[in-house]
Amino acid sequence: MPSADNRIDRRDWALLGLLSVLWGGSFFFNGVILRELPPLTLVLLRVALGAVILLPLLRARNIAFPKGVAGWAPFFAMGLFNNVLPFSLIVFGQTYIPSGLASILNATTPLFAVIIMAAAGEERLQARRVAGVIVGVIGVAILHGDALGFESRQGIGIALCLAGAFSYGIAALVGRRLPVHVPPLGTAAFQMMASSVMMAVVAAVVDRPWLLPMPHATTWVAVLGLAALSTALAYIVFFQILQRSGATNVMLVTLLIPVTAMLLGTLVLGEPVALREVIGALVISSALLVIDGRVLAWFSGAPASTPHTSR
Repeated sequence: MPSADNRIDRRDWALLGLLSVLWGGSFFFNGVILRELPPLTLVLLRVALGAVILLPLLRARNIAFPKGVAGWAPFFAMGLFNNVLPFSLIVFGQTYIPSGLASILNATTPLFAVIIMAAAGEERLQARRVAGVIVGVIGVAILHGDALGFESRQGIGIALCLAGAFSYGIAALVGRRLPVHVPPLGTAAFQMMASSVMMAVVAAVVDRPWLLPMPHATTWVAVLGLAALSTALAYIVFFQILQRSGATNVMLVTLLIPVTAMLLGTLVLGEPVALREVIGALVISSALLVIDGRVLAWFSGAPASTPHTSR
């Protein structure tokens, strides 16, 4: 169970870092796939193939499927707010605004999560967490710097990406109320199966994917990477953190994604690092320390309790 003060232990910080790499890669995969496939078909392939990849693991672990409408309802709700709506809104938003700006707007997710959870009475609204998220968003803005060029009809893209971030915030609340007896692997698979049903209907009506030309091999490789790494594996990690550290903490990954993207670009692709990017990364790091709270407690002389985690 999450700790009473919403702090995160070392294992979950490591899992958040891994999740930021997996989800950060989705921006690259999306960019490749959107050259040949429309957004809704992309989302359908992402969740459907992700579900298919996890099915053998469910069988190997003897994880039972939910039963009846009542059993599936929470996973359809999670799929709607955690997959169908944000994936679709953000992908469409990226067709109007640069990816740098979309990443900043996506980084507002923890702020929405903190406010929504407090409004629902699920978690206490802590000033340090709100302040930390705001500082983190500022850090993301500094990191991206001049990559924030605006295009025409930018307001549409901004609104779509903010709506996607808000949907993720609602997903934090829905995730808090998922059945506790279902392991992370089952939760990841069931919400993607539910998402696949919903997206199949939407994509069939809007895109009619059976009429689209067959994509090239490069696109299919990107689709598989998006489904296997940025969806199937990523959601196993996501729900592991959700169970251990809580709903608002897992959404902090949106602040980490730009930093890991910068590090991957430097270490893997040899891209140069600008001073602006270093400053932005340091600001984001300081924001995460403020959100965690233990450093502030150390400076103030208050006793820092050890986070409780479930095993």
